Amino acid sequence: MSSEAPERFSPGWWVNDREGRPAVVFFPNPALAVWMLCLVVGWTDILEAGRSETVAAIGKGALIVWALDELVRGASPVRRILGAVVLAAQVYWLFA
Repeated sequence: MSSEAPERFSPGWWVNDREGRPAVVFFPNPALAVWMLCLVVGWTDILEAGRSETVAAIGKGALIVWALDELVRGASPVRRILGAVVLAAQVYWLFA
């Protein structure tokens, strides 16, 4: 494997970090883990309506934090684009 960075806009450039390692899927960071936990709790219907709405709002907030983190610090262009798309969708649904 070459230590050179892939050419800009080549397939490797989109999915690799600056060291040339694949950087598309990682173990979830804390914000994404909170969102996933809120999603699972929401699916189970174990909470009453008021608390269920609170858990859903916490999950949406965590997803916005994750998207901002990916947009700013994403390891590859694909991850930064994914952060931008998720952030745009969440802001749209927040104000729609």
